Amino acid sequence: MAIKKVWIEEGCTACGLCEDICPEVFKVEDIATVIEGVNYDDYEEQIKEAAESCPVEVIKHNE
Repeated sequence: MAIKKVWIEEGCTACGLCEDICPEVFKVEDIATVIEGVNYDDYEEQIKEAAESCPVEVIKHNE
């Protein structure tokens, strides 16, 4: 199924791992943010990998 929404819940430690895995979707400055206007379908595997790799488990997505 296609990913329709990606978000980051409170508790991000800005470790940068999500941006390393998928810089097309995630940007880390003071905290990690999701870049708006991206076609998440193009990066589905990387988004799932970033969510699974997040050390504080704050990256969420829905299908």
